Amino acid sequence: MIENSMFEEEPDVVDLAKETTPSYPLDPDDVVYEPRTSRLLVRGLAENDADEEEEDYESSARLLGMSFMNRSSNQRTSASAFTRQEPSSFCSMPSTKTLVAGVFILVLVASMVMVVYFLPGCTFTKDGCKKSNASQEVVFPISESGEPFPWADLRLPGVVVPVHYDILLHPNLTTMTFQGTVSITMTLQQDTDKLILHSSNLKISRATFEGKEVKPLEYKLWQQIAITFPKLKKGQQCTLKLDYSANLSNRYDGFYNSSYLDTTGTRRVLAATQFEPLAARKAFPCFDEPAFKATFSVKIKREARYISLSNMPKTSTTPQPDGLLLDEFEKSVTMSTYLVAFIVANMSSVSRNVSGTEVSVYAVPDKKDQVHYALDSAAKLLEFYNGFFDIDYPLSKLDMVAIPDFLAGAMENWGLITFRETTLLVGNHSSPLDKQLVTSVIAHELAHQWFGNLVTMMWWNDLWLNEGFASYMQYMSIEKLFPELDIDNEFLNVRFRALAKDSLNSSHPISSVVKTPEQVEEMFDSVSYEKGASILLMVNSTLNDGEFRKGVIEYLKKFKDRNTVNEDLWNSLSSVSKLPFGVAEMMNTWTLQKGFPLVTVDRTGSKVKLSQEHFLLDAGNFTSKNLWHIPLTYVNDSCSMASGCKQVFLLKEKSANLDIPAGVKWLKFNYKNEGFYIVDYGVEGWKALIDALQQDVNILSHDDRAALVNNMFMLSRLGKVSFRQVLNLLAYMSNETETAPLTEGLGQLMHILRMLEKRQDLNLVGRMKAYIIGHFQALMDSQLWEEESSVAKQTLRFTLLEISCSFNRGNCTDKAMAVFHNWVASNGTEHIPGDLMRVVFTQAAKTEDGWNTLLQAYRHSIYDLEKRKMLEALASTQNVSKIVWILKAGLSGSVIQNQELPLVISTVCKSFAGYLYAWNFVKENWEKITQR
Repeated sequence: MIENSMFEEEPDVVDLAKETTPSYPLDPDDVVYEPRTSRLLVRGLAENDADEEEEDYESSARLLGMSFMNRSSNQRTSASAFTRQEPSSFCSMPSTKTLVAGVFILVLVASMVMVVYFLPGCTFTKDGCKKSNASQEVVFPISESGEPFPWADLRLPGVVVPVHYDILLHPNLTTMTFQGTVSITMTLQQDTDKLILHSSNLKISRATFEGKEVKPLEYKLWQQIAITFPKLKKGQQCTLKLDYSANLSNRYDGFYNSSYLDTTGTRRVLAATQFEPLAARKAFPCFDEPAFKATFSVKIKREARYISLSNMPKTSTTPQPDGLLLDEFEKSVTMSTYLVAFIVANMSSVSRNVSGTEVSVYAVPDKKDQVHYALDSAAKLLEFYNGFFDIDYPLSKLDMVAIPDFLAGAMENWGLITFRETTLLVGNHSSPLDKQLVTSVIAHELAHQWFGNLVTMMWWNDLWLNEGFASYMQYMSIEKLFPELDIDNEFLNVRFRALAKDSLNSSHPISSVVKTPEQVEEMFDSVSYEKGASILLMVNSTLNDGEFRKGVIEYLKKFKDRNTVNEDLWNSLSSVSKLPFGVAEMMNTWTLQKGFPLVTVDRTGSKVKLSQEHFLLDAGNFTSKNLWHIPLTYVNDSCSMASGCKQVFLLKEKSANLDIPAGVKWLKFNYKNEGFYIVDYGVEGWKALIDALQQDVNILSHDDRAALVNNMFMLSRLGKVSFRQVLNLLAYMSNETETAPLTEGLGQLMHILRMLEKRQDLNLVGRMKAYIIGHFQALMDSQLWEEESSVAKQTLRFTLLEISCSFNRGNCTDKAMAVFHNWVASNGTEHIPGDLMRVVFTQAAKTEDGWNTLLQAYRHSIYDLEKRKMLEALASTQNVSKIVWILKAGLSGSVIQNQELPLVISTVCKSFAGYLYAWNFVKENWEKITQR
């Protein structure tokens, strides 16, 4: 699944608990994942390009060489006026007799408490105290009926496993309710007299077990129901049938209702599903854990004006006596419940046969002309994955559906992938950057058809096996099939983003202990997706050519239709690897402990001392002793560009020594930033690299240059280097022309600037703006406002012009307004290059007329990527009354769909006028936000 917020999280700095460090060998059961409840807000509210702006003012100030002494002393002075006042009168001292009596009573009470606490088994009879029983009696919860519920764990027992589900559903899109019947065929793994399964917000009207009517017990807190019966023997098959009804959800999960306005202004409705991770139980009673795989047969009753879709091809449509139609679908392949899906809607589609699979793209009728790019991209990607994995896609059809009101970015339901309209539809107004986004999401979801669907993680603690792998494959496949999309720059930026998130003490291991629903939800974050993809790149770049693919194929074939754990992937890679060290031993240090290493390079002539430590911001008094097995890669001045120049050194201990030729002028570690670590070269090492770059910018690849910029800023935040050293490195950029290093440097500088603006330190704000303009003005002024085909050049142009216009530089603002006025005069037909739209619209939204014009255009546009840029511009306003209106509109869901509320809030937060109001808005409306 692509989360709407997965690239997102604002770092929280609440979780600074001191943790014990795991000793080797690491075991996943020993890694406890503390609940990060503050992240639940963050996951839902941040957006694709949200920044970690508030994480640590002190480190940012240190980075700028600022002093807080005066500010602190002022605060202390003002606070000193509020000193404790002496009371006007005193209580009299109690007498000695009263004191003795009081102490005696206190001791007596304390003694009784200790006896009760430490001797709970004592009866105080001649038999004395009973021996303690090591196995405490299980306390069962109370069901809704008042009877004891016969299970006391959030996880289901493995005693009964489902084999097949027969599901009949009838959604009523007028009353927004649905009725259902499910019949579950199960096999007993042990003798048992009960079965436990999941059900949430379903009103069960009738239940039969083996043809006999039974009364289910329900424990709503854990979303479980129980059926008890006379004991059955291991190996027996049994059948449970349940009739039930429920409301269609309005919370974007389970079986939920969605609506949209068509071009005539008529509100249309549909019903769709989003089950991952824990919401299949909201559509039908089931064993809603990924390890309980089964097959599914689905039937759906619908009105004639709608179509219905499910995972498998439709086999028949039968008219019913009540005038409805009954659609029946083929029996599914074996899969987990979270991959089941169904849709009832009015949609149009285009189809193509690809290697024996019917690939279709669905959209609402008004947008049927925007599906062709997705179909072409999916066809290429499906053929690529069939070949790369050496396993053909196992279904006869693959539907991709654009849902008008969909909170996640996309969902990999087997054979019925659902998308946001912005991540699937491409219109005439879409830019190459827009196509990069759409292609990336399609590539991610198609990769899931193998990683996640065919082979599924055993439990949510190893979610990264699904999401990390799908993320890595999306970048690998696009680089091979769509080189014009310049996906390598995007993947590099993703790795930088992952390092920033994982540098916080609030991070967590990739593979963690996960128990509660809240912990499951929290696993869908940057660590599972972005760090997961990053360490897979590191493994692939460390293995010999072809070994990674061989190991992946072995893994998929060995565990087809089964569930796996973290170790299974590493063992498959180890079995084909010719490396002198074990893949599993190395990679467990990256998946079973949080964070990543800082590698310090200390060179004396031909001797290089390498040492590692945990790179950790905001650590407080916490000291980490984590060690990683780091496949260090490095190049030097004699050979630095080609992959054949790369040398590898495995650093396993706290420190180690490396010998290099005496004539080497400089060393660059972490070739092309393929490893997940940061490097500090020391004063002399940095100076050698900076001098070399100033003499010839092309001595290193653009990936390596961007990595040096990123590492320098990260080290400055940690206090390892001075900000003067940062500026010394940035001086080379007057000769830089590549997108990756320029956008990384500008992004880091703008990050600091935004924090200074929020601190209202106008002096430093002015100096920072002057520095940025002084060093990048020529590049800003050289940008053209015409169509540009290169994604890399579009990315750079957007970054430069967005900054230039935000600084109110006349040559940018005047041009942006001229483009906007031409667009308005043409009634929206005058084409604005897609990468410039947000720049133009944001500038226009600064004026009253421009903001109102954009709002009207937003209401009527049918191009979702264009609408999204309009919405960002509207939310960037500095007008407080408009900020209030747009936040309320995003919450109400009338003009602005609820799915866009995270984007609205994160955009408002970027401005000085908006961020405090947005925080108050979130606090005041927390209940409504979580209900949505």
